[in-house]
Amino acid sequence: MTQAADDLPVRAHVYVHGHVQGVGFRAFAARAATELDLVGGVRNLEDGRVEVDVEGRKSVLDAFIEKLKIGPPAGRVTQLDIQWGSANGQYSTLSIWR
Repeated sequence: MTQAADDLPVRAHVYVHGHVQGVGFRAFAARAATELDLVGGVRNLEDGRVEVDVEGRKSVLDAFIEKLKIGPPAGRVTQLDIQWGSANGQYSTLSIWR
């Protein structure tokens, strides 16, 4: 991508696999997203994954995804499934969904 494309707002819908529930992963992801001025939400799924849906500049989302790969100290991330799309502006804050 070009520098201009890296600055465009995009959306990343991420499914995080591994030992990611009961280890503070949602709070970790929410804190990392907030620090990077991203908006969206994060929630646990019944199948043990964590779902993260965030919007922001592509370059910032790339940095956020690197943080997700590491996760919190008590967790273990084994895989990220990322679906990229256009930002639609539906979020104004970062939320932890229940």
